[in-house]
Amino acid sequence: MVKRQFPNPRELTELMQFKKATLNPTDRRLEKALTIADLRRIAKRRTPKAPFDYTEGAAEGELSLARARQAFEDIEFHPSILRNVPVVDMSRHVLGGPSALPFGIAPTGFTRMMQTEGEVAGAGAAGAAGIPFTLSTLGTTSIEDVKAANPDGRNWFQLYVMREREISYELTRRAAAAGFDTLFFTVDTPVAGARLRDKRNGFSIPPQLTPATVLDTLPRPAWWINFLTTPKLEFASLSSTGGTVADLLNAAMDPTISFDDLDIIREIWPGKIMVKGVQTVEDAKLLADRGVDGIVLSNHGGRQLDRAPIPFHLLPHVAREVGADLEVHLDTGIMSGADIVASVALGARFTLIGRAYLYGLMAGGRRGVDKTIEILRNEIVRTMTLLEVSTLDELGPQHVTQLARLTPIARPVTDAAEAAVSSKPKTVRSPRAAAATKAAAASTSTTKASKAASAKPASRNSVTK
Repeated sequence: MVKRQFPNPRELTELMQFKKATLNPTDRRLEKALTIADLRRIAKRRTPKAPFDYTEGAAEGELSLARARQAFEDIEFHPSILRNVPVVDMSRHVLGGPSALPFGIAPTGFTRMMQTEGEVAGAGAAGAAGIPFTLSTLGTTSIEDVKAANPDGRNWFQLYVMREREISYELTRRAAAAGFDTLFFTVDTPVAGARLRDKRNGFSIPPQLTPATVLDTLPRPAWWINFLTTPKLEFASLSSTGGTVADLLNAAMDPTISFDDLDIIREIWPGKIMVKGVQTVEDAKLLADRGVDGIVLSNHGGRQLDRAPIPFHLLPHVAREVGADLEVHLDTGIMSGADIVASVALGARFTLIGRAYLYGLMAGGRRGVDKTIEILRNEIVRTMTLLEVSTLDELGPQHVTQLARLTPIARPVTDAAEAAVSSKPKTVRSPRAAAATKAAAASTSTTKASKAASAKPASRNSVTK
């Protein structure tokens, strides 16, 4: 039988400890966020539909983005046991410098439209966390102001090659003069993808207001106050600022971009250079032959070609082929620290976060970005500890299995090889590529000769049995 007694007031006092109230509304919101998905829900509640959909959306049917995210869910971790892991070291030496974590902030356009602090919040948070910040050509804060917001941290610049090449050259020089140490040469935007949400919402700079968009923003007075009481919203690096992202990209970008443009930018840029938007193993090999410092496996967050390759699926193949020759980075679809750990295990030297960063920004400005980094950091520590690895270099393919969901239909090997050869840029003749082509040609000639000899009719002097 249970023995009962009258409650002891002293014991009740010890048990009934009330949580101290958080008076600041931003801190109160962010305290409830335990995952990036939580930050996303807060961001959606506080941000008008047009800028939120710009962050959330992708091209056409948005299959590229959905598949990229699904790929991270379709994995299985394989933890070790009894490895004695008292401390986890998440630091990384990347592109000639340090990073406290194996991820940095990806380039994003229209950023101050999401939340007025924009790139200043992102750069400041990145600097405080000891990770790199990447400014987009379509950023809404200037190169120089980003440097001022992150004076002692690592700043990277993402470059679009424009029809007026001199604009791109001048941006490259400005970034170098401001002390940015790495340039991301972007190759997946010859034209803009079909971003249907932006079209439907009239999302542009300046905003195209309709009765529907006004009604949508009325319940969000904080966003309006910030928008109306801060400097004019414009692309800090471009003189022409009118139109949607698709309008601007189609007007400014040039589908004739080639390896020659990469060579010119490399002559101008004094620091490290990455090629962003690589989506095939063959292109990764070509870039390794040309001596770039690294590549970013990316389908532009699903915003360009829909049904594009899934970067996370491509990763182990590319890492195996060129990982010893250059740095392989990854973006698109990363929403947790576990995603980052899986990427490093399968060969990524580094990763970049875009939407996860913007969800934090929309949820709480600078403090929201700090929260994004804190969530991902904690998830990385927990995942690595559960795998029982103490450093990033200990992670390997033995820790992750990618589970098959989309299985390619087999195609003839000959057809695939011919397609690969025909798609190669004819101006690229690196030593390795030239040697491979010559060897293949010699092998083909020998095979044809052998077949011809075997198919030749018997001579009149031969004996047929």
